[in-house]
Amino acid sequence: MSEGEGHAFLRKRIDRVLGEFVAAEARALADIDACLAPVAERLHAATGHGKRLRAAFCYWGWRGAGQPDSEALVRAASAIELVHAAAVVHDDLIDHSRTRHGQPTGHIALRKVLTDHVRPKAGARALAMLVGDLLMSMAGQLFTTSGLPGAFLGRARPLWAVLARELVAGECLEVLRTGAEPDPDASVKVIRYKTAKYTVEHPLQIGGLLAGAPPRLLQAYSDYGVPLGEAFQLRDDLLGLFGDPEQTGKDPVDDLAGNRPTALMAHALTSATKAEHGELHRLLGQANLSEQQVERVREIAHRTGAVARVEDMISARLREAHEALSDADLTTEARRALSALATVSATRTH
Repeated sequence: MSEGEGHAFLRKRIDRVLGEFVAAEARALADIDACLAPVAERLHAATGHGKRLRAAFCYWGWRGAGQPDSEALVRAASAIELVHAAAVVHDDLIDHSRTRHGQPTGHIALRKVLTDHVRPKAGARALAMLVGDLLMSMAGQLFTTSGLPGAFLGRARPLWAVLARELVAGECLEVLRTGAEPDPDASVKVIRYKTAKYTVEHPLQIGGLLAGAPPRLLQAYSDYGVPLGEAFQLRDDLLGLFGDPEQTGKDPVDDLAGNRPTALMAHALTSATKAEHGELHRLLGQANLSEQQVERVREIAHRTGAVARVEDMISARLREAHEALSDADLTTEARRALSALATVSATRTH
């Protein structure tokens, strides 16, 4: 079985765990009152998509420490996908995003059930926020009821708390940095805490801790995970502006209208001419940008060399991740799988 086929099979296992768990939780919520059915449906919508990379990193963190395949571990790893789903719901609220994966985001979809509400927009946003909160709670529930021994879970529980804290810190940093003067280093710090750590480093280390990995291997997971997680988000930022929305499921207007402090825009603003700088300032943060205006931002990003700089940043971080992997004392199977996941994470097209 190739690495691609192996990940596809693992993804199906993760999808099955999430599908069964979320279905049971959605039924329990809807059983409380019939009017909660549309809210319960958002649990399915929030968890029905995903590359399942976070769960895969957790799985290979476990296998890399020499542990065998385990259904209980797959359940524990799948819990991290619920953390991600919660983060996405909250992120869409913070950014006022209207679509994701080509479908209305939670707070937009929920307006349909509040047509007679006194404040339908505010009510829909409140419901979506609560869906995100419930997903985070469900993540902890799936993790602790995964079937792994309590002693195993106890080893990883402190890092689970760190994961949540640093994810929230990253979101807060993005909010605080939005609209601020461009600072490429500050932009990298935002993505490190908002995405990189909970996407690669922490899932890997949680898998390792569950498996009883030694400190040296846990450090190797960090040395591999942080740069790769940053490369993952840097690629995401490029795809957000230049990717095909049909494939990425993201509207390029979202990042621009939100005036998010991405490294791409930080480099573009830093290297722009005075005229370009003023033009970007007028466009960033503006809602309902036209395709011509989006294309103009793309032109400036290319002309200033911002795109090339971000590509160089991705390449450097991918090399760093592969070097850390080559020095790590882990199983051959895990090394191959993590090497393939690194390449896919940093070079994907959607």
